[in-house]
Amino acid sequence: MSAPQDGPGGPTVPGAGVPATTAERLAATERWFAAHGLPYFVPASRARVRAALHWRRVLPGVVVVGLLALVVAGGLAWLGSDVALAPATLLTVAGLGAAAYATSALGARPLVRWAVSRTLGSLPQVLPMVTRALPLLLIFITFLFINAEVWQLSASLPAGFLWLTVLMFGAMAALFLLVRLPEEVDRTDDDVDDALLLGACRGTPLEADARELVADPDADPARRAEVTGLERWNLILVLLVVQGLQVLLLALTVFVFFVLFGTLTMRPEVAESWTGGAVTSAPGLPNLTVELLSVSVFLAAFSGLYFTVVAVTDDTFRGQFFSGVVLELERAIGVRAVYLELVDRRPPTGDAVQG
Repeated sequence: MSAPQDGPGGPTVPGAGVPATTAERLAATERWFAAHGLPYFVPASRARVRAALHWRRVLPGVVVVGLLALVVAGGLAWLGSDVALAPATLLTVAGLGAAAYATSALGARPLVRWAVSRTLGSLPQVLPMVTRALPLLLIFITFLFINAEVWQLSASLPAGFLWLTVLMFGAMAALFLLVRLPEEVDRTDDDVDDALLLGACRGTPLEADARELVADPDADPARRAEVTGLERWNLILVLLVVQGLQVLLLALTVFVFFVLFGTLTMRPEVAESWTGGAVTSAPGLPNLTVELLSVSVFLAAFSGLYFTVVAVTDDTFRGQFFSGVVLELERAIGVRAVYLELVDRRPPTGDAVQG
């Protein structure tokens, strides 16, 4: 099997004015992986993550975060005279500690940065999709908003229990995505062909190599499309963060809508009759009550869970909210397949791949 030849007419890294060696193109591809939220596609990054996941490094952090969570949770529960604040704070601090460890020691910062920038950059496309999804969702949720039982339930929940309810809805949504998203990864890497490889590598450092490998009858980069281990988890986490940000955007929109709607329509005497007790209004805004905020938070969290399920399972919403993410998934898998094939075809005397 002949290795790709580099020379005056050989492939060049996009943006560079001179031809690049195989090692330079591979290093540029690894930088491309990191810039596109795929740090675990780089061998050196995977080695660091495996070391960071060793129990000797994880255990001290777990102990420190656990002690801090216990102190903060106990203090808030005592100051607020609300027992439910303890488990809610404990879970929140533990989650924040895990997120901090993931973005630092586990090298997930590029992943999160890319997902956030992609979501913010695609707001002109996301907002029209949200406006198409909101009407049907609001018709369903509004019937709950004007339901006295929902007001009684939400108003009767202390802050700690309301917080726990929101965390429960969020955990259920994340668990659902963690069950369904691996299926998307498996489905995508099963459907890789030469056309997908060429399309995926277009505009990347491996564009010319992809054309050469596809044309070579002895090469078969598509056989390397299956993604396993940390690389598979990288793709799953990318999908999870991107989808989670979309759900958060929609939930915040629902919250703002019901706060405005309730401020305009829900008079204090109606709220009192529905909650069965006195309500607490904001100064100068008698219709803006603490109970209204509680109901809005509860329904926004429920809407987030509902939309998470619908966006993945319903064909109409799936096409609007999930298709763009799947295209990014196909591109990542295609570039990785060509990258791995090129690594194997590199001459033994070539330079080492830069991590």
